[in-house]
Amino acid sequence: MSGVRIGVDIGGTKIDAVVVDENAEVLGRHRIAVRKGHQGVVDAAVEAVATLTAEAGISVTDALSIGVGIPGTVTDGVVHHAQNLDVHELDLASALREAWGRDVFVENDVTAAAVGAWQIVAPERRSVAYLNLGTGLAAGIILDGKLWRGAYGAAGEIGYISVDPRGPEDPEGNPGGLETYASGSGIVLQWGADGSDARAIMAAAAKGDPAAEAIRDRLYFGVASAIRVLVLAYDVEEVIIGGGLTGLGDSLLDGTTAVLDDWSSKSAFLNSLKLTERTRMLEGYRPVAAIGAALLGVDNG
Repeated sequence: MSGVRIGVDIGGTKIDAVVVDENAEVLGRHRIAVRKGHQGVVDAAVEAVATLTAEAGISVTDALSIGVGIPGTVTDGVVHHAQNLDVHELDLASALREAWGRDVFVENDVTAAAVGAWQIVAPERRSVAYLNLGTGLAAGIILDGKLWRGAYGAAGEIGYISVDPRGPEDPEGNPGGLETYASGSGIVLQWGADGSDARAIMAAAAKGDPAAEAIRDRLYFGVASAIRVLVLAYDVEEVIIGGGLTGLGDSLLDGTTAVLDDWSSKSAFLNSLKLTERTRMLEGYRPVAAIGAALLGVDNG
């Protein structure tokens, strides 16, 4: 099997490893539960790739490149503040290089997903923002055909942007943050009941529950605000929305579009930016973070 690449998505609960071809088509896939702590993360990644390559009939040396996406900020292969994994500072690139005997590309997981989404749905674009609406909220940025990481690897961490000083507070006391409005954890935090999930809360909104309806309206406002921030800050050609909350379906895009259209009707400048036209939902389930990790070694010019 020639011309293949390996990608590994290390998440808060699982590791998703794939082999892809030159067209980013998945040829093999293996998922295992993640293990926390510095050594646990490394060992689980090595185990996932060992099983993946055995099933695909290749070795790590056969792949053109190996890439890894992981939560936290990443600079020069060193992972910082991956709290859900109990990782505070880990030189993951060096640890995996020692295990596999070759260089490894390591990026933030949403950044890696941005590469995957870009190459899957908009490879003709030179500037793209991937807005991930999952347990948290963050974005990955592609500018002039290259990843934009920022000075400290924190580009796209827009979940911390406050859009209402009187809005609901996150666990750190930040009021009206985008992540509180437009993420799975934020929706549950606003609801305030243990054992809830975003889908159930949105179902309650559809049945007319006033508290759930308010949370749903804040969700649409939060997603629209995130799109506006990304377009105003980076002037990207397209914003691609992905992540678990896209499972809410057309209602999420319809509600967000209504907010964007309302803003555009009141501002000639915002109307000129064509916010709605620049936005699309990632359709169908594909492991974009793992695919993007596999494509980290591709030179896109």
